[in-house]
Amino acid sequence: MATTATPLDPRNLSLLWASPERAEEIAALHGRLFSPGWNAESVAASIEDPTSASFIAQLRDPMQIVGFVIGRIAADEAEIISIGVAPEWQRRGIAKRMLEGLARAARRSEVKRLFLEVAVDNEAALELYTGLGFVCVGGRKAYYERAGKPNVDAAILALDL
Repeated sequence: MATTATPLDPRNLSLLWASPERAEEIAALHGRLFSPGWNAESVAASIEDPTSASFIAQLRDPMQIVGFVIGRIAADEAEIISIGVAPEWQRRGIAKRMLEGLARAARRSEVKRLFLEVAVDNEAALELYTGLGFVCVGGRKAYYERAGKPNVDAAILALDL
């Protein structure tokens, strides 16, 4: 089990709806976290999609984006497409706040179930998701590509809202 970093003062963090104007910043953070990272055009297209439910986590001091969650709502289901927190801000409750915000938005849209996929070797993320009540409902073999390494399976998780 990984250690928890110093908690973040909740007064120093805002959860805001993601906008296309922030696509460059979101893409830059996505590129730090994932390979390959999304470019600004892909981020903007995801955010502008009519089914989008996407947020950024922004520090007030210093003013910067430290996290994002890009989701999609369709009928009575929602899906997290991508979520990430800047490495230096991980394990401080930011991802949890973003997931709770997305779940609130989904409930307001009468969503019954929230889905996501996660690499089976991502222990910190699995701990977070299961702690929030997500359960494994399936998997995808060799779903995540890793440069110079074997592909990693994905677990499909769901949260009943």
